[in-house]
Amino acid sequence: MSKEKEITLGKVGAVYGIKGWLKIHSFTDDPDAILDYFPWSLKLGNNIQTVKITDWRKHNKGLIVKVQGIDDRDIAQALVGSEIFINELALPELPEGDFYWRDLIGMSVVTSQGYDLGVVTEMMETGANDVLVVKANLNDGFGQKERLIPYLLEQVVQSVSAENKQICVDWDPGF
Repeated sequence: MSKEKEITLGKVGAVYGIKGWLKIHSFTDDPDAILDYFPWSLKLGNNIQTVKITDWRKHNKGLIVKVQGIDDRDIAQALVGSEIFINELALPELPEGDFYWRDLIGMSVVTSQGYDLGVVTEMMETGANDVLVVKANLNDGFGQKERLIPYLLEQVVQSVSAENKQICVDWDPGF
């Protein structure tokens, strides 16, 4: 897999039991959703291998999985610390107008009056709504270094253009 096509879903935690089960730390919004994406590739250092999950269970607040061909604790130990990846092509296609956070990062943000606010560097989840973290341009006329803009469709976010990599917002540049 090429680097730009990898999506990190989680990480392999400790070995569980003597039959080679592994604890999984899911990075997906709903931890169980990591089981919706296959095949998994495990990456530890420069070593990448594709694995098949044959069984899984909830354990405490997390998950444990059984990897095909691994029936021994010592063999499973070699996978501890691996990052879990999938190819971005395995992600479901979103409905028109919906975007993955990773698609918004790197987009320029402009006001509906045409003022360039900067570039989205990350997204934050606040509970009430998602927030665009926008790094302002070096010569920002309002002296801003960073802006936090609520990702509220129609109220704040007027449009998102994947083709132009641009988000248009109704936002005061002084904020």
